[in-house]
Amino acid sequence: MAWSLGRLGGSRFWSMALGCGSPRPRAWPPGPMAGRFCLTPLGGAGSGRTRGLGYGPGTAGAGVGGGGGARRAPWLVAGLAAGLAGVAAASLQHLARAEMVPRTEGASGVLGRADELALRCSSFMAQPVTALSELRARTGDMKTQMELLIMETQAQVCRALAQLDGGASFSVDRWERKEGGGGISCVLQDGHVFEKAGVSVSVVHGTLSEEATKQMRSRGKVLKTKNGQLAFSAMGVSSVIHPKNPHAPTFHFNYRYFEIEDADGNKQWWFGGGCDLTPTYLNQEDAVHFHKTLKDACDQHDPSLYPKFKKWCDDYFVIKHRGERRGIGGIFFDDLDSPSKEDVFHFVQSCARAVVPSYIPLVKKHCNDPFTPQEKQWQQLRRGRYVEFNLLYDRGTKFGLFTPGSRIESILMSLPLTARWEYMHAPSKNSKEAEILEVLHHPKDWVH
Repeated sequence: MAWSLGRLGGSRFWSMALGCGSPRPRAWPPGPMAGRFCLTPLGGAGSGRTRGLGYGPGTAGAGVGGGGGARRAPWLVAGLAAGLAGVAAASLQHLARAEMVPRTEGASGVLGRADELALRCSSFMAQPVTALSELRARTGDMKTQMELLIMETQAQVCRALAQLDGGASFSVDRWERKEGGGGISCVLQDGHVFEKAGVSVSVVHGTLSEEATKQMRSRGKVLKTKNGQLAFSAMGVSSVIHPKNPHAPTFHFNYRYFEIEDADGNKQWWFGGGCDLTPTYLNQEDAVHFHKTLKDACDQHDPSLYPKFKKWCDDYFVIKHRGERRGIGGIFFDDLDSPSKEDVFHFVQSCARAVVPSYIPLVKKHCNDPFTPQEKQWQQLRRGRYVEFNLLYDRGTKFGLFTPGSRIESILMSLPLTARWEYMHAPSKNSKEAEILEVLHHPKDWVH
């Protein structure tokens, strides 16, 4: 596809964790039945008025992979396999999470689509935040497509992590936001492999705060408020994973969709997100694998995307007071709003499907590596730097903490269980610890 990239700008100003209300946690996997669920691997910040991905000539339909049957079939087959396995094992509680469709519906085509949606949702960690009746009523709407994608991504990632860990279960915590919407936070703690792994979905709506509106205008958006208010809908999936072994890297990803309607009834929309890797010790082979997987996902749409979004990531995840990056980068983008919703959605879909293949093999490779107390201590110090960035510089975290109705537990899900700060710590010259610091001060090109 002959994609071209216009001027990009923006900031990650909204949090995946907006919300409040009484949580209703449960555990996943539910005891010994966990092994019977089907695990299907996922396939395979500035200013400016013009943002997004722009078409060049000769692009129609080439290389994108639409949202039709060809794209849905693997997900449907995986969901069907999970459903049949559950029936065979008399595990009706798994399928009961989906809202099944009454058999009195009219046309068989409508019934088939409804059954397909219910079956698809039966493989999620919980029912979607939005009622299935509403999702059925707006099947072609981007908000529906995106909510199903982030729910699917959450389930795929959680199952891959739980299968690899083989110890602790995910707590599935469904919450509501009194201002509108809610979310599902899945957190695993003190497992065999992972010290903490969180994958959270948020689907919220309501009116934006004055501060949020100011941030949007500072990025070049023209907004007309009514009585100082602006209606919005936002949704996304966000995850941070902290393994126990210091030779297995920490990982973060986040993909989101935002839509606003101003006083004149005009709607604006955009996508944002990305992922990045934060190793305690540098492994060149791991870095190449991670970045190459992301590049392959981007190249399905335009070879120019990966280098631009890789640089954006390097420039965003910077601990400014130390002059170092948080990790070895990945991709990051925001305010993508062209050429069309479907085109950008397919790009985000490709990125989301690259999560499992980019990261899980690295943890499998290193989760049983031997390590010394000194290496564990270095991991704790690096986690301290992770905390510094998230609390001091990450715009999504800061925005969420200062937004009324925010759900603090979900916002701070990204923080590790343990971390360490030592006064004036400096690694020995030419040590493995010094090697990773060199890369954090001077980002590398890992795929050329």
